[in-house]
Amino acid sequence: MALRLGAIVDALGGELTGDRETCIERLAPLQTATDDALSFLSHPKYRKELAASHAACVIVSPAMREIAAARGAFIVTPDPYLYFAHLTQLWKKAHARPDPVQVHPSAVIHPEAVVHPSASIGALCVIERGARIGADTVLKSRVTVSEDCRIGARCLLHPGVVIGADGFGLAPHDGAWVKIEQLGAVRIGDDVEIGANTCIDRGALEDTVIEDGVKLDNLIQIGHNVRIGQHTAMAGCVGVAGSAVIGAHCTVGGGAIVLGHLTLADGVHISAATVVTRSILKPGQYTGVFPIDDNAAWEKNAATLKQLHGLRDRLKALEKKDDAG
Repeated sequence: MALRLGAIVDALGGELTGDRETCIERLAPLQTATDDALSFLSHPKYRKELAASHAACVIVSPAMREIAAARGAFIVTPDPYLYFAHLTQLWKKAHARPDPVQVHPSAVIHPEAVVHPSASIGALCVIERGARIGADTVLKSRVTVSEDCRIGARCLLHPGVVIGADGFGLAPHDGAWVKIEQLGAVRIGDDVEIGANTCIDRGALEDTVIEDGVKLDNLIQIGHNVRIGQHTAMAGCVGVAGSAVIGAHCTVGGGAIVLGHLTLADGVHISAATVVTRSILKPGQYTGVFPIDDNAAWEKNAATLKQLHGLRDRLKALEKKDDAG
């Protein structure tokens, strides 16, 4: 179903220059958009792509008005990327195919679980005893919510998510391991999105807590008793070890690791593949990635790094000698 440009602007705002009756059949990137598509420019470095685009209309910032006007219809808005996000929601809503089945017949829901009537439970989901699912929350296929775990309103859990598996708690004894029973649960706030096959472990004594608005990508591991603050976002394959506390409005890049019992302040941003080995109490961007190189050069550099401590001691000794002289 096509959407008219006029209907889009009426719903989302923005200043349209062009024909309100133009029909948009699809959304597309600048490079591949054709004359039936709506696209957007989120960064000035792509202005050449804007000038060459065949899109029926382009969403741009005020600074790109002149370039956009030279090629055809456009919508001006202060934040084109945010506008595009709202546009995708409008587009999905307009093209949604309603599913009359609120709870799939293959889902297994314990009689003592509480599922809000407006929640949607997909195929092969398991909701165990004492679990609670909030209003308008959607569980896609094969989601497991273990006993006593709670999920707030308007959450979206993608296929394969596991909420409330046992945390990794073991006590060494005589060369073997003794299991520490995990007696806490998981509490998830409102408006949380959790990507496919992400796992959030239940707490050992207290609960693991995911606050409102958190966004987790696919294949993330959240250990027991972790706390993640409001509106923090993590990219794929992040690992957060037990009892780490991550503040609000943080971001963690793909493949990064946060060690256990550490604290990240509000507004901390961790680059991809970084290993966080100490608490970070000041907002900012932090990176700890050894640069890639050909293997021979990498081994030489790694060997040099191993000698830095000794070189530092020799330098200090020379400085003391100079001071004494």
